[in-house]
Amino acid sequence: MALLRDAGLLTRYAPIDAGGDHFESSEKRFRAMMDDLRLVGRGDLSVGRLFEGHVNAMELFGWYGRPEQIDELRGSLAVGSAYGVWATEPAPGVSLKDGGHGREIAGAKSFATGAGGIDYALVTARDGESRRLVIVPANIQSRTDLSGWRVRGMRATGSGLYDLAGLAVEDRMLLGEPGDYDREPRFTAGAWRFTAVQLGGIEALVSEVLQAMSPTAKADPLQRAKFADAVVAARTAYMWVRESGLKAMREDADAEAFALMTRGVVERAGLDVTELGARIVGTRSAFDGERIDKISRDLALYLRQAGPDHARDRAALTWLDHDAWGGDDRLW
Repeated sequence: MALLRDAGLLTRYAPIDAGGDHFESSEKRFRAMMDDLRLVGRGDLSVGRLFEGHVNAMELFGWYGRPEQIDELRGSLAVGSAYGVWATEPAPGVSLKDGGHGREIAGAKSFATGAGGIDYALVTARDGESRRLVIVPANIQSRTDLSGWRVRGMRATGSGLYDLAGLAVEDRMLLGEPGDYDREPRFTAGAWRFTAVQLGGIEALVSEVLQAMSPTAKADPLQRAKFADAVVAARTAYMWVRESGLKAMREDADAEAFALMTRGVVERAGLDVTELGARIVGTRSAFDGERIDKISRDLALYLRQAGPDHARDRAALTWLDHDAWGGDDRLW
């Protein structure tokens, strides 16, 4: 994360008034963002997960931040602060309530990426009938519990439990209006960002498998066929992520469907490349200290998203009455 800060990546996608980079067009900004997300993912998927959360937060500030909040963000980013977005929560959930000295938060967040390590998080909290975003400090150690985050991959994300109970809420901490976080197509279509990080991990795995192939393996047509399948899987995922991100940027009518389907495409690519890599490299791929093993373990966890079959079905329903190409490129 320090390397990302020093490279200017923690400010790059912030609103311009908060120190973010100026891009000639929305499409150039998107292409830069996609490349940064996948390249960081190539380096390390846990760092990629943290970076994607920070980029998500910068997008939300850009959409919903008030001028005084953007000013405060500028000062925070100037000293290297990292942000995240936390939405998952154990029952009964997170809500805003009236306390003895004004409004405060009730509840906790689970799977809170960077809990205790990043500086701030945008958390969802029930406010009446809708959810809204609250900017909270995310590095209070007494509120952080990482004891349950015992997983075989992505452990460096520190995605633990963060207790928000009793945290006082001032007006400056409320980002946007109730319902803004769940506004479509931004909410669902924004999934393209984490698929870009996952894509980076898949690309890194293909590269590591290539480096591990012996001259004998490279001369074997059966091994070459497996490697070819791995390349096809990775490049297919790349094209879906790119298309999904472009549609999200334009807020196209089928941006949500593309994002939902892309999740499954990238998951399938990751699972296929992991299996193909293990079959090409053999036992060596499972040894501690081998990067193939680390990437495979990280992908095994990172690719797990809620309701993958349901997401695919929702996308299919969108395309039952019109095709996925549209315009002059219609197939039916």
